Amino acid sequence: MTPQDHARAAADLLDAEKNGNQIGLLSLRHPEMGMDDAYAVQNAIYRAKLNAGRKVIGWKIGLTSKAMQYALGINIPDSGILFDDMVFEHGQTIPAGRFIQPRIEAEIAFVMKSDLGGEGISRADVLAATDYVTPSIEILDTRIQRSDPQTGKPRTVYDTISDNAANAGVILGSRRHAVEAFDLRWVGALTYRNGEIEETGLGAGVLNDPVESVLWLARRMAQYGQKIEPGQVILSGSFIRPVECPPHTEIHADFGSFGDVRISFA
Repeated sequence: MTPQDHARAAADLLDAEKNGNQIGLLSLRHPEMGMDDAYAVQNAIYRAKLNAGRKVIGWKIGLTSKAMQYALGINIPDSGILFDDMVFEHGQTIPAGRFIQPRIEAEIAFVMKSDLGGEGISRADVLAATDYVTPSIEILDTRIQRSDPQTGKPRTVYDTISDNAANAGVILGSRRHAVEAFDLRWVGALTYRNGEIEETGLGAGVLNDPVESVLWLARRMAQYGQKIEPGQVILSGSFIRPVECPPHTEIHADFGSFGDVRISFA
């Protein structure tokens, strides 16, 4: 793909987000598309949103579970950018039409108190840089079709990364914990939709330990001269399958003694 292709794809995705009309698969439009192209499209979206007055508040990490990596034929996670207009309150009802095809995932969020960057950083550096951890829900949306209606071809990881790793929103719980107060591998969630349990999982599903997920992100960012900033929120990755959220959906993610998060869709 050329820089012009990247810019056009980003503009199409931004238009889809604004108008609620999904675009076709970029991986069909550009069969030669690779990982660098996908992140170039995501970066073009990032620049456009900054120019429009948005602020970066953090990062999300996706595809952290082996099951999802095997399904997509990759062996590394992906990442996306959290912007200030993506934050929703615990217990809030999201207005109808805010998203195209919303889904949610339950995750452990890290909130940082100091810079974190450099290829040589360690697990200890992640722990030292973390202010607190808290339960969270990530809202996913897709500005790109999940599959091509003519061929049935599903979207690829390149489509998803281009679409800011399908990120659309974040809700943090009210409970805050020191990062070493819990063995995060054993922190789990019972995720309910309209009062019925839909998914369960443990933090160990995230690269064996959510701390390792944050470490992966910081090292990856260092390759591009970036770093995690103080105050930023890091969504470490889901340990459940995405839960569909059509209109009139109520979600409750119960993390037990770690806390809980609720969100509703009008």
